[in-house]
Amino acid sequence: MSIHLVIIDALNLIRRVHSAQPDPTDIDRTIATTSRTLNRIINEAQPTHIIAVFDHHLQERGWRAEILPEYKQNRKPMPEPLLNGLDAIQDAWWKMGIDSLLSDGDEADDLVATLAMKVASHNQKVTIVSTDKGYCQLLSPTLQIRDYFQHRWLDEPFIDKEFGVKPSQLADYWGLTGVSSSQVPGVPGIGPKAAKEILNQFEDIEQAYSSDNLPTKYRTKLDEHIDSARRCKQIAALKTDIELGFNLQDIRFTGANE
Repeated sequence: MSIHLVIIDALNLIRRVHSAQPDPTDIDRTIATTSRTLNRIINEAQPTHIIAVFDHHLQERGWRAEILPEYKQNRKPMPEPLLNGLDAIQDAWWKMGIDSLLSDGDEADDLVATLAMKVASHNQKVTIVSTDKGYCQLLSPTLQIRDYFQHRWLDEPFIDKEFGVKPSQLADYWGLTGVSSSQVPGVPGIGPKAAKEILNQFEDIEQAYSSDNLPTKYRTKLDEHIDSARRCKQIAALKTDIELGFNLQDIRFTGANE
């Protein structure tokens, strides 16, 4: 049978809905709004399988913080009313027929990436619902990313316009430029324009670093900060080999649960 798996980046969706609510303590309203949103997604996507993936709110910052201690060090904690309402949100979604997967030691991004690539690699359709451009490095003919709030696809033309590199080069791009929102430093003095120029000439950081043709203005920076570039690329890249502990049959969408 033909499969269409929809993966919801749960906290990405919930935080945006919650931040737009007039009363942040009104979790019932957040539940109602996210439920309406998910119903629209289901009606548009017509999934055969669906799951919502959550970062575990009690976990540390995961393996990335072991590589780069400042990673996401300054991120804001989840508002307490929302934190206390997560179980109720998951229950409401389960009643709609959407099960939840909670990360345990890995970030939700890596769980999403592992599941998405596992299904897409078998030439089955996958849609990740998220505004997170980090997922765009996974793009393939059978894997797409939907920014529900902007009503757009984060596809190859979008990546070309936004970054000027190929989806497969995005981890290298962020290895060079860094990601300020996550306290990932990249290479000092290399911004988006320079990263684009380097990656239009070379396939990746290692090829640029080992080439005699790398322009001198970039050679000095990479020679001095190659270790940082490598670490930041590793952090920007998504793991796709996590043990998931369930199979597709477990997340088949059959409509609302009783």
